[in-house]
Amino acid sequence: MSQPDSERWGLTHLLQHWAVRSAGALFATALALFIWTLWPVMHEDPFAIFIAAVIVVARFFGFGPALICTVASAGVLAYWVFPPTGFLVTHNDAERLVVFGVVSILTAGLARQRSRAETREGDMRQMMASIVESSNDAILSVSYGGIVTSWNRGAEALYGYTADEAVGQHISLIAPPERIQEISQNTVRLQRGEHIESYHTERMRKDGRRVSVMLSISPLRKSNGMVIGSSVIARDITAQKRAEEALRRNEKLATAGRLAATIAHEINNPLEAVINLLYLAQQSPERSHEYLKQAEEEVQRVAVIAHQTLGFVREHTSPKPLNVTETIEQILHLYSRRLQQKHIRVLRRFDKDAEVWGFAGELRQLFSNLALNAMDAVKDGGTLHLRIARRHEWGNWSRQGVMVLIADNGSGIARADMQHIFEPFFTTKKDVGTGLGLWLAHGVVQKHAGSIRVRSSTAPGKSGTVFSVFLPSKPKDAAPELHESIPDQSLTHDRPSVQ
Repeated sequence: MSQPDSERWGLTHLLQHWAVRSAGALFATALALFIWTLWPVMHEDPFAIFIAAVIVVARFFGFGPALICTVASAGVLAYWVFPPTGFLVTHNDAERLVVFGVVSILTAGLARQRSRAETREGDMRQMMASIVESSNDAILSVSYGGIVTSWNRGAEALYGYTADEAVGQHISLIAPPERIQEISQNTVRLQRGEHIESYHTERMRKDGRRVSVMLSISPLRKSNGMVIGSSVIARDITAQKRAEEALRRNEKLATAGRLAATIAHEINNPLEAVINLLYLAQQSPERSHEYLKQAEEEVQRVAVIAHQTLGFVREHTSPKPLNVTETIEQILHLYSRRLQQKHIRVLRRFDKDAEVWGFAGELRQLFSNLALNAMDAVKDGGTLHLRIARRHEWGNWSRQGVMVLIADNGSGIARADMQHIFEPFFTTKKDVGTGLGLWLAHGVVQKHAGSIRVRSSTAPGKSGTVFSVFLPSKPKDAAPELHESIPDQSLTHDRPSVQ
């Protein structure tokens, strides 16, 4: 269709539309007159039926047809309801018609505004429903008693249940057996009107497979504020969790690789001693018992080094008590050669009874990464300050734990880099850094429901960095299943100090 034909067709369609609406306005006026004629009770107040006609026209046809209906109704009132005297209606009837016209126009305007508001509200609801329905996230609503009342396509894709299968069922339908209590606790909190912050958890599909999800739950309220249910948004983070776990494993292996050279030196010395002692035992049988005992001690030394090394890569299925001082002493022993080569002075202030509850391998990885970073930062002849003390958590005196402070007088961290140091793949060691060490350390602290802070300065003569880690000492505070939310992280940029 050419452009002139298209414009002509559009104009014709518009005229037809206006003709239909105008005819509707005239029909409403005629219907009002017909009702007034057949219904004698309307003779007492003839304006009511015609104002009703104007409102109906404004509601369904618009303000323009409502004006037509008003004019037509005024004419009907003037020449059928109020018979004119000669060619004009009486002065009193004319005033009544003017009032009718004003009231009709105002009423039509209000009716039209309400109609538009309802239309906009309906469009908004439809748009929101379309957004919810088309979202890739699982979005569902739950009644006050925990019954599923809505279930979008994202929920169908994530959990495997269709809307017909899920709606009307209890929300525990998608909870693993060990997470039923979590559902009950969330329900109680929502019934109290509390908002539940987003957190990581697990849910179960229809086929029995588990999925890791980021869950956001909010209460649904009536206009008077009463809680009538909750809305739940779940995002599948299974792939993300797998990728993070793969990165953590790779970083552990990378750390083990960096330890290989150090451990090779540590093991080589006692092995050489064992060979020499065995030779001496063969050459001097009368002293063989003494030489063999010394050789056994050297072999035990090798076993200790191997055991310490395995602690960095070995997985543990459950958290256990861990003596922090012994762990850090073992790490310093493993890196003793590096400390000696750089002539780094280590100042210790250790509480020998400081103990936390967690995964030994991951905590070794945490302290090792922080210690290695400090060793890399200091120059030849630098100083490391290490402090371990039993303390309360920063800003929360109800939680007891252990504070580990690792400070150096190295080059410091630039202010522009401070906000990125816990991000994966961010590194200032362009040639040797992986960018995963501090990210992994931050993740370990999160997993153990602790917190980490860093202060740094690059000012000449005052440069250095201080990492402070708090880890709870009680099992109930450190259980990762109960503390999957991200703790507050405080980053300040002060001169490093050791207290």
